[in-house]
Amino acid sequence: MRLRRTGGFTLIELLVVVVIIGVIAAGMVLSVGLTGRDRELERESNRLLALFEYTREQAELQSREYGVMFKDDGYEFLTYDVRRAAWRSIGDDDALEPRKLPDGLGVKLTIEARPVVLTRPADAKDKTPQVMIFSDGDLTNFAATLERDGGIRSVTLTQDDKGAVTLQPMVEPKS
Repeated sequence: MRLRRTGGFTLIELLVVVVIIGVIAAGMVLSVGLTGRDRELERESNRLLALFEYTREQAELQSREYGVMFKDDGYEFLTYDVRRAAWRSIGDDDALEPRKLPDGLGVKLTIEARPVVLTRPADAKDKTPQVMIFSDGDLTNFAATLERDGGIRSVTLTQDDKGAVTLQPMVEPKS
């Protein structure tokens, strides 16, 4: 009696196929992770947009002048203290605390279509904001660009023609 061999796969053949699928899947996950969406940049730009909208509402509700002082690695919302005739940090609102951007992210700022140098001396005590948020809701004409590692990816926050603060779509390198 002769045993007839069926047309199935051996265990080794199945293991080789599983390993090949695993390697391909790992390669795809890594390539999407390296060239995919920059969630950190999206999160920071959405946070800055929300803080601008929140501060604009607070300025109108409280009839106070606010401002934003940008640095090359972060930003801080300030309020104008009428009694001291000076800008000061906002200590009574945790949402408007000074923020440092995550490593690899930076800011570029233009005011009235002119680039602004954001580097300040370490001992500078001056807290004059570059962007003003007036008590009537008006803003300084600005464009703040959050960028990854010198411009690999960037998102720009600016005003539209009606004065609303908006996010421009993310700019990514062309493949």
